[in-house]
Amino acid sequence: MGSNQNFRELQWLLQIVKSESFNPQNISFYLSHQTSGCYQETENSININISKDNLSYFSNILSDLGTAKNIQSSLTNLEFHRVEWGLEQVVYLGILLQNSSNINHLGFRLNRFNIECLSELCEVLKRNRVIKEVLISESRIGPAGASLVASALRVNESLEELQIWEDSIGSKGAEELSKMIEVNSTLKLLTIFDSQPITAASLISAVLARNRAMEVHIWSGENGERNSKVVEFVPGNSTLRIYRLHLSGSERVACSLGWNSTVKSLDMTGVRLKITVGQGVSMAGLFKNQSLESLYLDGNWFGGVGVEHLLCPLSRFSALQYQANITLKSLTFGGGKAKIGRDGLASIIQMLTTNESVIKLGIYDDESLRADDFVKIFKSLERNATLRYLSLQGCKGVRGDVVLDTIMQTLQVNPWIEDIDLARTPLQNSGKADGIHQRLGQNGKTELETDTDLFKDMPLTEPQSCRVFFCGQEYAGKTALCNSISQNFSSKLPYIDHVRNLVNPVEQAVRASGMKIKTFRDEGTKISMWNLGGQHDFCSLHDLMFPGHGSASFFLIISSLFRKPSNREPKTPAEIEEDLQYWLRFIVSNSRRALQQCMLPNVTIVLTHFDKISQPSQNLQLAVDSIQRVRDKFQGFIDFYPTVFTVDARSSASVSKLTHHVRKTSKTILQRVPRVYQLCNDLIQILSDWREENYNKLAMRWKEFDELCQVKVPPLRIRSRNDNKGKVEARRKAVAICLHHMGEVMYFDELGFLILDCEWFCSDVLGQLVKLDVRKQSAMENGFISRKEVEKILRGSLQSQIPGMSSKVFENLEASDLVMMMLKLELCYEQNPSDTNSLLLIPSILDEGRGKPQRWQLSAADCVYAGRHLECDDSSHTFLTPGFFPRLQVHLHNKIMALRNQHGATYSLEKYLISININGVFIRVELGGQLAHYIDVLACSTKNLTETIRLTQQLIIPAIHSFCNGVTLTENIMRPECVQNLTPPRFRKTQHVSLQQLKQALLSVPAESMYDYQHTWDPVSDSGRPVLGPGFDLARDLLSDDDFREVLHRRYNDLYNLAVELDVPPDSNPDGADHRGNEPEIVDPSFAGIAKGVEQVLQRLKIIEQEIKDLKQEIQGLKYYEHRLLIELHRKVNYLVNYNIQVEERKVPNMFFFC
Repeated sequence: MGSNQNFRELQWLLQIVKSESFNPQNISFYLSHQTSGCYQETENSININISKDNLSYFSNILSDLGTAKNIQSSLTNLEFHRVEWGLEQVVYLGILLQNSSNINHLGFRLNRFNIECLSELCEVLKRNRVIKEVLISESRIGPAGASLVASALRVNESLEELQIWEDSIGSKGAEELSKMIEVNSTLKLLTIFDSQPITAASLISAVLARNRAMEVHIWSGENGERNSKVVEFVPGNSTLRIYRLHLSGSERVACSLGWNSTVKSLDMTGVRLKITVGQGVSMAGLFKNQSLESLYLDGNWFGGVGVEHLLCPLSRFSALQYQANITLKSLTFGGGKAKIGRDGLASIIQMLTTNESVIKLGIYDDESLRADDFVKIFKSLERNATLRYLSLQGCKGVRGDVVLDTIMQTLQVNPWIEDIDLARTPLQNSGKADGIHQRLGQNGKTELETDTDLFKDMPLTEPQSCRVFFCGQEYAGKTALCNSISQNFSSKLPYIDHVRNLVNPVEQAVRASGMKIKTFRDEGTKISMWNLGGQHDFCSLHDLMFPGHGSASFFLIISSLFRKPSNREPKTPAEIEEDLQYWLRFIVSNSRRALQQCMLPNVTIVLTHFDKISQPSQNLQLAVDSIQRVRDKFQGFIDFYPTVFTVDARSSASVSKLTHHVRKTSKTILQRVPRVYQLCNDLIQILSDWREENYNKLAMRWKEFDELCQVKVPPLRIRSRNDNKGKVEARRKAVAICLHHMGEVMYFDELGFLILDCEWFCSDVLGQLVKLDVRKQSAMENGFISRKEVEKILRGSLQSQIPGMSSKVFENLEASDLVMMMLKLELCYEQNPSDTNSLLLIPSILDEGRGKPQRWQLSAADCVYAGRHLECDDSSHTFLTPGFFPRLQVHLHNKIMALRNQHGATYSLEKYLISININGVFIRVELGGQLAHYIDVLACSTKNLTETIRLTQQLIIPAIHSFCNGVTLTENIMRPECVQNLTPPRFRKTQHVSLQQLKQALLSVPAESMYDYQHTWDPVSDSGRPVLGPGFDLARDLLSDDDFREVLHRRYNDLYNLAVELDVPPDSNPDGADHRGNEPEIVDPSFAGIAKGVEQVLQRLKIIEQEIKDLKQEIQGLKYYEHRLLIELHRKVNYLVNYNIQVEERKVPNMFFFC
């Protein structure tokens, strides 16, 4: 009965449509029914049945629905069943869809369209911006209809779901839909149920090639199978599953994978792929694809060539080659009909030996590989530190004791393999695989740490190599001396070294000058002579090359007796003394940087060009006297060899005694320095062998060093995958650092690789970096240059115009690696570190700006000026080396700009100047002094003195101290007038006072005089012209509140300690006073009573004295704050005095407002 009440006539529907109370959400039309009427299933859903006799109602209902405003806002779902469309009806439908603002779903089931109607419907879809889902089921739209739908969706940007069921759109329709997918980026779900599976290839290829996040389901009903899925792609889990594809379709899908970044897992299990498809998957897919992580190809028909093409992108074929695909983590292939053969086996071994990305590998049901083939496969796994899971299910060749023994030996070396699946193999079926699983379990155990000493089991031994550093200025004859000493060794050298000695002079004629290294052996001792470049360009590199941490080395300081070899103008004793002092101060300054200075630096002085002196002269004697003065000055800092050698650097006979000295001193040094790890001596030969195996490679990345230690060095091997990897890594780094100090390699932790050829790195790499003349080769913007421009200049500067003499840098490193090296070594910095194409600034190429007028950016009357003078504590023996300030500029930039969000810092540089603005405080950091022995930090701001100084003491000065570790800097306060006027450094060198000295002076004056203490400044004149007059500043104006409070606390502590020593009681309290008041004041007339009374009086006097002192202290504190208040009051009064003028000039309102 309820059913009859819900069934209505069509006439009722036409009437109720115009009523505002009719708000259906779902409307379904059913044509070709025997009876006409409408049935309201729910309050929001209605079904409309129209018979063939009442087809005119269909057009009328569509027309009324299209004009009913209440329906336009409520209708969400609209479906049509068994409708044969006419053009008029499609037009009415278009009006309805155009006017409906909330319709989401549009469905056509068993409908019939002619081309004209379908074309009109597609035009409606082009204009529609509301519909989200379109369903076309069994409507026989065919290829032409699919093409029209595709043309509509090329324009439509709102539709998210398209389903075409039980239709045959054909390959042409699929191609048109694929073209639509290339343009449409809003479609989220595509479902196709076609009678022919050929439609799948073009559709899924378009989805993959355009990286669409579109869910795809393609079914086929071929051969009467109605539920056979062909392709399935679910973006949610990034998995593409291909069940059935023809040959050309598989190739097309494989090619489209090359451009895809959405698919993480591709499952083609059981698809009968052949060689050509394998080529497509590998060449077009894996070579280009950088997103696919899992590939399942088991059950295929690959042959050896197919396996070769498949594994090619996952392999490396030389040490200089990069692996093409590094994203694929899991790979399975094989099958009963697969014929891997010899070619396939070689490809598998190559992949397992060189691959650094595949974690899981599966070879299933193979019948072509024999037992000895699997032996080779497991042998190749000894060098693989990446693979975790290996599956050989059903492989017939996994049998016999030889295979079992090989597996066990591999697991001894390789602890990273977590599981080996041997299910259905003869070895597993025979029960012999239990030992393998037991060993895998042992490799997974975590060993208890019983010893906290990482290096206890690493024996020490005496080092076998010593370095001799040749130090000297230009034209000192270092290169000639080095060659002459090498010729004295040449009688003991192999033939190849004879040839090298003959070639070296030619190389020096055509190659840029720089650091050179020559190595010789003397009775088991390796002696390497490091010729430090004397040119000014190379001075900034000497800090990086300086030996430290007790390494076996000593120094030859070489100075020429003449200014230039081309003339006979002798150097004065003062010039020789200046040369020696520079290098001695350099050695002392850098020696203090060493964490352990087990012995003083050993120095031998050599004077060259002695052959040009025909007879002894007074000038030579004066030079000897000046050398003696220098030696006396540095006594206690340097261990001097007592003899000064005078030689002709070009003559082997002249340097024979010096050569003997080098030999003897090397052996003496090796006996005195700390011992090194025995592993270092072993690794020297292992690294040499590695270079030969890898085309004489000059540098190795840290990952390669890890692999070498794991395979070749048992003490540095990780024995369990759950072992303490940090401990082993620390041991490896310790050995690398030890090799660095021995001079065998160069290792900087921040760079991430080891340099195996030190001369190549110092001369060809760093030597060229510091000599870049960027200004002449590119356009700079405020000193900045683009990264690509720097890389271009690096390539040009490292390519020689002489055939056969080009640098080997780019055979081992990329230009981008060199830029990264400059950043890590703080030779340059990025303008914007978050931008990969950020501009770079190289401080070493900056112009000197001291000739320019210097002034502060602030010039307000209320500016505060403060300065700190940081000077080497022992400036006669130490200094800030030439490489210090350029690297400080980068270091300070990196430290401060990391705090940009907190301080809003800006940063700019000149040659010897750093200009910083941090939150309104302007700071200048200037390098100065003879041989750069001090740094001035000047500050200007409108903040108070405490805030200004606090910023420099918290950010700037600690960064400077931390960067020049080993050289102690004392802090001095500069005269504020010099800071305000930016007085040139030569005039302000006496205008500073030690911070500690000023604090001590305040402690020495009476408490009531602390706030009035003045420091007096001496006048400064230039050739009789006054530059700075005499003056004074109150100590409280030179010190910040923090410093002054420190002085007050020290004075309080001194008084407190004095009170404790004098046994002064604490302050009296009221209770105690009452108690004393109750005591009898009568003194006993005996001697004992009189003594007791006197003692009480003295005790009270001490208490009164302490109270007076406390009161004075409080009064002085009030005076201090009174002074501060008076300054603030004066400023307010000045403001009020100027107020009337501002009122007259209309700079302030005429009326006051109170709130």
